[in-house]
Amino acid sequence: MGNDTLDFTIETLGNCTVDSPIELSRVIGDNRANYVRDDQYIRNNIYVSGEKIHDPLDMTNLMEKAGPREKIYFDPKHVKAGICTCGGLCPGLNDVIRAIVRCLNTRYGVKVIKGYRFGFHGFFAEEGYEPVDLDRYLIDEIHKIGGTYLGTSRGGGQRVSEIVDCLERDNINMLFIIGGDGTQRGSYDIACEVEKRGYKCAVVGIPKTVDNDLMFIDRSFGFETAVQRAKEAIAAIHMEAASQINGIGLVKLMGREAGFIATAATLASHETNFCLIPEVPFELEGENGFLACLERRLAKRGHAVIVVSEGAGQDLLTSTNATDASGNKKLADIGVYLKAQIEKYFKEKKIEINLKYIDPGYQIRASVTVASDSVYCERLGNNAVHAAMAGKTKLVIGLVHDKFVHLPIKMVTQHRNAVNPEGSLWRDTLDATGQPILMVNDMEAAKAKMAKAVADAKKKPSEQK
Repeated sequence: MGNDTLDFTIETLGNCTVDSPIELSRVIGDNRANYVRDDQYIRNNIYVSGEKIHDPLDMTNLMEKAGPREKIYFDPKHVKAGICTCGGLCPGLNDVIRAIVRCLNTRYGVKVIKGYRFGFHGFFAEEGYEPVDLDRYLIDEIHKIGGTYLGTSRGGGQRVSEIVDCLERDNINMLFIIGGDGTQRGSYDIACEVEKRGYKCAVVGIPKTVDNDLMFIDRSFGFETAVQRAKEAIAAIHMEAASQINGIGLVKLMGREAGFIATAATLASHETNFCLIPEVPFELEGENGFLACLERRLAKRGHAVIVVSEGAGQDLLTSTNATDASGNKKLADIGVYLKAQIEKYFKEKKIEINLKYIDPGYQIRASVTVASDSVYCERLGNNAVHAAMAGKTKLVIGLVHDKFVHLPIKMVTQHRNAVNPEGSLWRDTLDATGQPILMVNDMEAAKAKMAKAVADAKKKPSEQK
């Protein structure tokens, strides 16, 4: 994506004329926490290769820094806020809800905060899900449990007009939407409908995808918890495999189109021998195929551990082309398929194996956050509130180069991030596993397939085949 296609300009509802109730300093060097100004930015492109490159200092390369402003748009006494969580479960949802409510309530003095239940379905009167009135006392302990206090669901984001009707009925003037790229595209449509009606309501997203595949953002919340829980599953399956005659441990992890959880868990575990991800094709049969590589590993070490992303090897399976309520393609089960193919291969060769299979996906999604994710969620929620109070809209909060920034929803949802098969992350994963660079028999065909996989991962979801 070239600079000519980027625009990190953040839209606002109007001039900020209200004094913030948060007392901070505007002076650098007085040992007091400072306000953030609208002319403070983080560069998108910080990399230099070859000759010195002069990147433009304009909104094609600059991201607005997140944080509390000295002047805000909304008078806190008149704010009525709404929060909803959409899509699948992810570690940290309750942490984010708690952070938003506490910042609104304790830092800005906002009294009316409505939690819309079960995602976008909570906005539709006929479904009967009345919103919950939230305050800091009600949500004070929810970070200690997994799931989402507000409930979640997929779909409903296309009913934009009805959602905005509900916002107007409830006099909501800032809405916080926690969800993935599909949800955030819905957030953008909601913000556009709000603008079309001349209704002053800030729409701020907190991006959620456990797969960690959002563009620009260093990591999405819940990712580090997912890696920790995945590491625990790998440790268990390794113990099983190492204790058996020709023991094989197979773990399927989340990762529909990006193998970030699988690669990170592989690096964290130090016990994985094969990591299979969507971005890197592999074949089962043939001298250089996965099954032959697995056989050689067993002959050499007597056991093997395999980690596979749920979206890996989909070209080996029959696709139904069905989609879920969020519009995501329903994947064939690569874990069950691999288990069956491994058992068949070694049975035909009359080689005894002991294969154990774990799919910890739902257990991981429902987990309570590890400390680093809990800290991250707290800061995401706080910065989302600061943005909304300053009248900023059509944005998500993200961590870029370890700094919190405002990102236009349109930029974040244009493409999806993917593991670069030629990058350092995958190179280090290969070092950790010792597996071949490619487990294929036709190298040229594999290279073409790999290029297509990476290109597809970066397309808009509506353009994917």
